[in-house]
Amino acid sequence: MTTDTTRRDRLRQTTMAEIRSTARRLLIEQGAQAVTVNAVARAMGMSGPALYRYYASHEILVQAVTADCYEELTRAVTAARATHADASESVRLLSMCRAMREWAITHPAEFGWMFAAPSSTLAAESLSHEPALDFEAAFRDEVAARWAAKPFAVPDPDALDPSLRRQLTGYSNGIGGQLPPAAAYVFLKCWIRLYGLLCMEVLRQVEFVFDDLAPLFEDLLREICAAFGLEYEQATRE
Repeated sequence: MTTDTTRRDRLRQTTMAEIRSTARRLLIEQGAQAVTVNAVARAMGMSGPALYRYYASHEILVQAVTADCYEELTRAVTAARATHADASESVRLLSMCRAMREWAITHPAEFGWMFAAPSSTLAAESLSHEPALDFEAAFRDEVAARWAAKPFAVPDPDALDPSLRRQLTGYSNGIGGQLPPAAAYVFLKCWIRLYGLLCMEVLRQVEFVFDDLAPLFEDLLREICAAFGLEYEQATRE
């Protein structure tokens, strides 16, 4: 590769990063509907056709911005895990869950963008789910380590609905058997509840009742710890 080619590639990557950053700024300042190719190009002093040389469609740009958000959230969660690498399993998992909530409530526009499926026209087979799967894997790895060290209580697989059992078996196979189907069931139930509560909080769906969901979030963490046979440790509140 020549020096000129390397320089062009570097400039291209810099421009692509600026495009994504501009799209994210518009998202934060004006909402998801403001993130159009023409609006992003205008904010950068480019033409729409010029921007298409970097991102071939609006949907691909949306996917790239979404990936950036997932990667940032994953870094926040894995940093919390690294900070407590020598702590107990419960402290480590709780710190990761709390880091997830902290990022979500301080980045509401991005969180809503990530979990409200902003791209509705990109073909499913064209979507890259890798950033989201990397994020899920950070938590799954912790739970799988717990399972390997001390298996937690799981339901009888034969007692599960056949459709559920089939789907859980597919998931377990897809993660290389890291969690067997019944253990995956416990993990995914906790994961869905964690996501669900955060979505309700960040998207402001329960403000008619709660103006502070931190205690409810901690109650959920207590139940998650119990599901994995871990001791819950209360967060220190300012």
